[in-house]
Amino acid sequence: MRRLVAAFLLLLAAAPAFAVNPDEVLKDPALEARARGLSAQLRCMVCQNQSIDDSNADLAKDLRLLVRERLTAGDSDDEVIDYLVSRYGEFVLLKPRLSEHTLLLWGMPVALAAIGAGVVLVQLRRRRISVGAQDLSAEEQRKLDALLQRED
Repeated sequence: MRRLVAAFLLLLAAAPAFAVNPDEVLKDPALEARARGLSAQLRCMVCQNQSIDDSNADLAKDLRLLVRERLTAGDSDDEVIDYLVSRYGEFVLLKPRLSEHTLLLWGMPVALAAIGAGVVLVQLRRRRISVGAQDLSAEEQRKLDALLQRED
């Protein structure tokens, strides 16, 4: 029973902990939901692999407060995102937008897949040509005929 309780406590400890502090939560549930949605889309500039919603870094807290401040001022979600991108660049977005600056980022996987498929096709064609049936010489044909006649 002790092991079961210990395993359960370990599972609870491993559960994701959100970094939003109670003093940051907005009183309006609709605005808070929007703020949480936006915070999940924004990268913590310190942690870099976490959203500001999950990060405990001071900068993440400042960004969470800034998002909530902009929302209470009446900004739309897009205006908040645009404001943060203008201050911190596209890197602040966990999923960068498609633009001329990020075209290479979005196009590279497709280009690499096309190049890989092309290389595979060329290799398969070369293999077929090299493995393809070759004409037998007169002596080889005679030996083959002799072998086939023996089996009959």
